[in-house]
Amino acid sequence: MAARLTAYVVVAIVAATLIAGLIVGAQRADSDGPIDIIVHNAKVYTAGSTGAVAEAVAIRGNQILRVGSEREVTRLRRPQTTVIDARGAAVLPGFNDAHVHFLAGSLLPDGVDLTGADTLDEIHSRIQSWADVHDDVRWVRGRGWYYQPFAGGLPTRQQLDAIVPTRPAQLLSYDGHTAWVNTRALKLAGITKHTPNPPNGIIVKDPRTGEPTGVLKEAAVGLVSRLLPASLHADRAAALRAAIEEAHRNGITSIQSAGGTVEDFELFSEARRDGELLVRVYAALTASGGLTEPEIAELDSLVKRYPDDPLFKGGSVALTVDGAVEAHTAAMLEPYANDTTTGMLMIDPDDLNRIVRLFDARGWQVLTRASGDRGVRVALNAYEHAVRSNPLPERGRRHRIEHVESVDAADVPRFGALGVVASMQPFRGSPSASQIDVWQRNIGPERGSRGWPYGSISTTAGRLTFGSDWPVVPLNPMLGLHTAVTRTAPDGLPEDGWYPAERLALKAAIDAYTSGAAWASFDEQRKGSLAPGMLADLVVLSENIFDAPPARLAATRVAVTIFDGKVVYRRDGATTN
Repeated sequence: MAARLTAYVVVAIVAATLIAGLIVGAQRADSDGPIDIIVHNAKVYTAGSTGAVAEAVAIRGNQILRVGSEREVTRLRRPQTTVIDARGAAVLPGFNDAHVHFLAGSLLPDGVDLTGADTLDEIHSRIQSWADVHDDVRWVRGRGWYYQPFAGGLPTRQQLDAIVPTRPAQLLSYDGHTAWVNTRALKLAGITKHTPNPPNGIIVKDPRTGEPTGVLKEAAVGLVSRLLPASLHADRAAALRAAIEEAHRNGITSIQSAGGTVEDFELFSEARRDGELLVRVYAALTASGGLTEPEIAELDSLVKRYPDDPLFKGGSVALTVDGAVEAHTAAMLEPYANDTTTGMLMIDPDDLNRIVRLFDARGWQVLTRASGDRGVRVALNAYEHAVRSNPLPERGRRHRIEHVESVDAADVPRFGALGVVASMQPFRGSPSASQIDVWQRNIGPERGSRGWPYGSISTTAGRLTFGSDWPVVPLNPMLGLHTAVTRTAPDGLPEDGWYPAERLALKAAIDAYTSGAAWASFDEQRKGSLAPGMLADLVVLSENIFDAPPARLAATRVAVTIFDGKVVYRRDGATTN
């Protein structure tokens, strides 16, 4: 018995010695190699499954080497190490904007920017100023007007004619679903009282005279847009560079393009080749109804040219199910509160079922854009059909519904049950008058109470990912975090929050912009959380948002952005050593 006990003791001592040696060896490996960046004196939220909080981060190359205490990390400092003092502020994984129109957002400076113009006088002034300065430009174009300032929620061609009488003009609404055009533009497009609505589009006409009012919805926007000068390749490349700079200013290190063309893929690939793609891109191809199996096979061959890669990859397809609540084109289960229609489906439900099933069988991720409660239900039904029809793809299913602005109560738990990601843009639902008044007036208070239900979806085991929908609203993730956590506008109103039951805890909201977004693009193994071996993408904020009042979130700024182990943005421009 004594001999056996002695043997156990010897084995335990040997094992302990081996473990201690491994620990010391790992520590020596940390100490022996170069340490490129240390961020310390911080409130480091690691995100992901642990959601732990640390004090400092060490970076070697493009990977995180150590996350730990101030003492553990700062002892690794070497003469060449860049040291960033966070001054007690929060440090998070780099933001991952899971729904953005990246190129379109940066092409906007070519036209009138009506973002934030919430009165008719301000709208008039901005258009007039731009037209005066650019009097040699053939088309007056721009984006960003809200529905709220106009009587009945819609502008008229006569209002635009008074500002721009001789040149054609087209101004997109802030959500991109509606165009405001003048008489000159209508004439160039050949749109008259006799022009029928195109498929999935509406030419708004005066109920008395039948004449077009100057408002075009959904696919009808294309009747004028096709006449606009096409963007040159050089302009698009410059727009991408500008968009990347804007992303860095906002702490964004990854983006997920919510739909694009083959040309967009080629542009991203070209930027990667030239070393200019300083943001990680997951891009979806835009598709429409009626796709055949050979056409889907052709898309397969295209996406295989852009396989899984830390900088740029494909693998998803985007399908549009409905339109926007503000334009009365989101598909609703019941008529709008102030209109006899129920909106419009952009794709037949049976066709959507078929297309989703075919893509699911090939292992694609499917993104369906749906805002209204009927649109969301139709999308959920399509995913349920795929689950019933196909075996589980090799990498699993992470299908998504984009927007999810209004959901019937019966459909909320289906997100968790089906494993469907709710990809939402919380600042789109910011309860400011310019953004929410027309939205809520159109669908009424009962359905309005279920607007942007990220709280309900989260509590019923649904997965969330957040984005901006830029250029619909600003790219700034802090605005989205503020809305999700407080359910108030940036000015703090309404004081008690807009349907506050849908609020999220701060860490849950951050996860939706980081680890949840990485999971939604099949990237959780390399980004979205701060841990050894993960890609060194992180953001240092201007204050400790975990101790500050939630009302300060919208005012919090990005101090430093680190992408791929390199400092790509410093708000103060200070030296780092």
